[in-house]
Amino acid sequence: MTVPFDRAPSALQNTQLSFDSLGTPLSDVTFVIVDLETTGTRAGQSEITEIGAVKTRGGEVIGEFQSLVKPEKSVISPFVARLTGITHAMVDDAPSIAAVLPSFLEFSIGAVLVAHNAPFDIGFLRSACERLDYHWPAPTVLDTVTLARRVVGRDEVRNHKLSTLAAHFGTQVAPDHRALSDARATGELLHHLFERFGGYGVTTLEELSTVRQSGWAKRQAKSHLAKGVPTSPGVYMFLDGTRRVLYIGKSGNMARRVRGYFNASENRGRMAEMITAAQEISCLPCAHALEAEVREIRLIGELAPPYNRRSKNPERNSWIVLSDDLFPRLSVARSDSALERSPAPPLGPFRSRKRAQAVKELLDTLYPVKRCTTKVTKRSLGEHRPCVSAQVGQCGGPCAGITDPDAYRESIAELFDLLGDDLSSLQRLGAERMQRLAGEARFETAAEVRDALRSAVTTAARAEDVAGLRAVPEMLAAAPGFESGWDLAVIRHGRLAGAGHVTARSGMAEAFAALRSTAEWVPAPGPLPRSTDSLPEETRLLAGWLETAELIDAAPADDAGWSLPRAGANAHARASGAIGLGDAM
Repeated sequence: MTVPFDRAPSALQNTQLSFDSLGTPLSDVTFVIVDLETTGTRAGQSEITEIGAVKTRGGEVIGEFQSLVKPEKSVISPFVARLTGITHAMVDDAPSIAAVLPSFLEFSIGAVLVAHNAPFDIGFLRSACERLDYHWPAPTVLDTVTLARRVVGRDEVRNHKLSTLAAHFGTQVAPDHRALSDARATGELLHHLFERFGGYGVTTLEELSTVRQSGWAKRQAKSHLAKGVPTSPGVYMFLDGTRRVLYIGKSGNMARRVRGYFNASENRGRMAEMITAAQEISCLPCAHALEAEVREIRLIGELAPPYNRRSKNPERNSWIVLSDDLFPRLSVARSDSALERSPAPPLGPFRSRKRAQAVKELLDTLYPVKRCTTKVTKRSLGEHRPCVSAQVGQCGGPCAGITDPDAYRESIAELFDLLGDDLSSLQRLGAERMQRLAGEARFETAAEVRDALRSAVTTAARAEDVAGLRAVPEMLAAAPGFESGWDLAVIRHGRLAGAGHVTARSGMAEAFAALRSTAEWVPAPGPLPRSTDSLPEETRLLAGWLETAELIDAAPADDAGWSLPRAGANAHARASGAIGLGDAM
């Protein structure tokens, strides 16, 4: 029988075992399966709104714990309220976490804690203990996500979410995003997984704790590749026997990060495969973490390593453009020719075609734009037959009886303004549609409008960041280093042209003079974006870094574009952030 996982070496391996050293049978272990509902995903910022737990031993439930928790500072968002069913009214009279946590800790004392995606739940509990100065007992923890990945393959389930696994094993309790129900479902799942592991001879807690992802032993055998990797910031590359680059990564401490690929904490399947094939690690030291991030983006875009997912294939970015027709219509495009032919600036880039298509469908709904693909010419105007969209009142072009191209363009003037960075009409029309849908109790459709509106505004804001920064011929900026000193950057037309580090501010002027003399020459950008341009990701990264950096000097822009760097789209991004489905309701 082929075992789908590895076991970490044991100190007891190859020695005579006594009865006392055989391990604790799983049937003798007390487990407390816990689930939390929270106001968000960050343990240090979000708060617990409900704790549910089930105590089991030998497959039998011997106790349960459940309590709502009143957040002290956080707000339960409309999205979380819809997801969990927990509202502010429900927790208004609930006890605080300071009162609930001691009861839970007493309930779980001496037990092994179990959770589905345990780092999330245990992280919140540990963070609450630290904040309240309660003793965290540091119990043994099992994660049913990790266990399921070892014995339930993708040939059986499409993913390892609790709902998917519960349906696969047919648990009596279905998870419903309430703490106690999810804890009960996780408890049933745990015992189904024990049955799977028992088939491979894993019957004790100690054996279960040694289970590692398949290929872990092979990764351990390759750990010598990490020797000699410097501790400085930089980019590291895994190479195969032909020196083909398999994977590119970056870190502020390359030695520490690279060592992580060879221990049990690395559980990504593709990484195990990559490390098995790797024969060498090549490193490119950098002046600071920002330079490492930029060089990682450039190298991934240039070399397209097979095991990297992000930053590859910029030509797959999608844009929303207007067709160069007598009656322009919206379409999703990827080619440079489509971007060049558009009579208005393109909206994008979007990181997936699906997201761009959703925004395009929203714009089709909000503006009276032609929808059908039939090309209309002056000669065929009288012969044009109404399309299906026109018959249901959803086409604002010739199908609706408009035969004057100038009148048509006047009817979609707000759409041209939108593509020219004026998002006021989008915000107004989007809010009106969400309110109308919510009034008709069509909440799911209203949520789709909200998501597409947010995607459009966010994309436009990013594009404005990029355009504003690319308009500046040169900027000199500095930010405090990770441990000490100052990280320096010379940015030209939105590209990192030079990077350095000084230990004291007094050496900054001399260092910048040297950097400017050796920095990369960057040409001014063209008037239109290119579909193959990987620069926007680098420029967005630099824009984010500049938020916390100190601007030392800047050459004036060629136009007024930089004078108000984010007054347009970003203002609407902040405003539209307040527009949610709950507001529409």
